[in-house]
Amino acid sequence: MSITLDGVSLSVQPGQTLAQVLLASGRMDCRTEKEGDVRGIFCGMGICGECRMIVDGVPNVRICQTIVRDGMVVRRQNDAIVRREP
Repeated sequence: MSITLDGVSLSVQPGQTLAQVLLASGRMDCRTEKEGDVRGIFCGMGICGECRMIVDGVPNVRICQTIVRDGMVVRRQNDAIVRREP
């Protein structure tokens, strides 16, 4: 199985969360706030919302709660461009 993370193809294991894949790839950053601050994985339980990324074109996906699927395309989110739904 593989996914594409910010243009880079990564091998993944069934059952992994996207947060686990991000950390295993050596990254912690997943989005940039409107003010330019870089944000990453924080609670790991889906409560804080810090780990939002764009997954298969859908913004604001909490990657700590999202299980990988073969062929997923995941991109870093820029909150200056993407609006967060309440």
